[in-house]
Amino acid sequence: MSRWFKHIAALLLFTLALGACSRVGLAYRNLDVIIPWTLSDYVDMHGEQKDWFNERLKEHLSWHCTTQLPGYLDWLDRLQTMVETNQVTDAALQARTAEAKQAIAETAQAITPSAIELLQGLDDKQVAEMNDAFAKDLRKRQQDYVNPPLTEQIAERGARMVKRLNDWLGPLSATQEQRVMAWSTALGDQNTQWIANRAHWQKQFSAAVAQRKSPEFPQRIETLLVNRERLWTPEYQKAYANTEAQARALAVDLMAESTPQQRQRLLKKIDGVRKDFNDLKCLKASKSP
Repeated sequence: MSRWFKHIAALLLFTLALGACSRVGLAYRNLDVIIPWTLSDYVDMHGEQKDWFNERLKEHLSWHCTTQLPGYLDWLDRLQTMVETNQVTDAALQARTAEAKQAIAETAQAITPSAIELLQGLDDKQVAEMNDAFAKDLRKRQQDYVNPPLTEQIAERGARMVKRLNDWLGPLSATQEQRVMAWSTALGDQNTQWIANRAHWQKQFSAAVAQRKSPEFPQRIETLLVNRERLWTPEYQKAYANTEAQARALAVDLMAESTPQQRQRLLKKIDGVRKDFNDLKCLKASKSP
């Protein structure tokens, strides 16, 4: 399962690498909310649930590989063309981001029925474990990302981004590093809004699961998993819009300042992601006559 998440996350990582978010990968950070399989990290399933889980997981991964990955390859082609033709613009990045969000939404929609079935089968002890794990997760993130002084948050966010970009572009110039720090400064205390919104979502999710036998439960879970942006706090909606705008501006500026060697490295990384997808057995099987 982790290998699949790695591939899916890698697909959208370019957007991350050019500033889409400040912590873990944009795709993975979304997937850990919309993919119910990560509930196995929060809940200790019994034997029958594990058997059901494993069979359903195989079905969803097969669906994802055969129906979704071909579109990802097309997405990579468009991304590559942007870099090759020096057309990394705000408009182009908005288009690629919208396509990425649509891909995530389609996966969320596809797995929601299984998520509902899995959640409906939890007993009270498992629900309590899940809620305890949610609380522990929030405490850890609060400690790591919110408790440090704002100046420290900004410096650490910038350092993480520089490290990430070094992997995708190679060593940054002094000007590029300064631009990254300006990006991090412009995001301000977004960590606070991110954690508050996460707590808000988890509270609604826990409340829904507490009523998992009610007729309204399927619709509530679908909203939480597929249309989760509707439930964001107003503060986070504004912070997220700013994050995306700052990310696009950073990407445009970094690529404008990039060297031929950096662009070549980026193209090689994109090609590596494409190769990873093409090497998947399920994708090869779907292309067989």
